[in-house]
Amino acid sequence: MRREGDFFGDQELELIFIAKKLKEALRAEEVLTSAGIDYAVEADRYLGGVLFKRELTGAFFYVAPEGVESAKETLREAKFKVTEMDL
Repeated sequence: MRREGDFFGDQELELIFIAKKLKEALRAEEVLTSAGIDYAVEADRYLGGVLFKRELTGAFFYVAPEGVESAKETLREAKFKVTEMDL
């Protein structure tokens, strides 16, 4: 379920996915909620573009450390490309 940041207390949340479009963000929320996974989401900026780099806004999805692998696997099964690098 979507949670506010204070739900997780002092835990350092891990980024698992960046939705670049609203439709993609809404679908990711549906998938994670249906799977019973607690997550936080916030709008943030990232660099995008191939020839011309520009700053864009996306929905950044975070989970607690103990839920990272199950959340990533859930998103992979739903055909999302999850974040694989340490940011």
